[in-house]
Amino acid sequence: MNPRILMTLTALALALSGATVLAQGRTPPPSAAELEALYTTTIEDRTADILKAVNLTNEADATMVHDLIIAQYRVMRARDAMIDAQLRAMGKDINYKNRVSQLQAESKPLHDYFFAKLAEKLTPDQVEKVKDKLTYNKVKVTYDAYLAIVPGLTDADKSRILELLKAAREEAVDGGSAPEKSAIFQKYKDQINDYLNANGHDTAKAFKDWADAHPNTNNPAVK
Repeated sequence: MNPRILMTLTALALALSGATVLAQGRTPPPSAAELEALYTTTIEDRTADILKAVNLTNEADATMVHDLIIAQYRVMRARDAMIDAQLRAMGKDINYKNRVSQLQAESKPLHDYFFAKLAEKLTPDQVEKVKDKLTYNKVKVTYDAYLAIVPGLTDADKSRILELLKAAREEAVDGGSAPEKSAIFQKYKDQINDYLNANGHDTAKAFKDWADAHPNTNNPAVK
């Protein structure tokens, strides 16, 4: 290609790139109404996924459960905003470590009311499915990972693992974000590892052996 033409095209490309950056710089941030609309769409999609899992055939019951779940998402969002405002007023960073005690205190009455109302329309098995959906199915994923990774687990070991993972789920359903739910589960996974190590297992070795055999693969029992 003619060098002069190449220089001209290069200059034009740079000019267009600069114009794009300027245009992007002038793009206004989303409005409160736009953010609210996005949030509404998100929780409606999540709720539809939960309703699909519980498979309600009665339309009135399905509507009530839908409204309960949507309301719970919104009340948890309001709870988080209140806790974050309190932390800012105290000059503290907004993170799970600083939020955890207030989360637990503020969440219990909301948690108890929500699941009591769900139990009026859902079977215990369906309530379990709601809890699993609200926590990204972490109980099953993590339980299966322990069974696959740690050799020689006894029935007692398996029972204790499942017990602690369900305790994690019970707390994590009140977490306000995916990272927060993960942090809650990690706390209980640490307890599981301590239990297994005290009962004849070496979780560090088991995790290393599994990682060596499955490079570049995430271990759900660790993260």
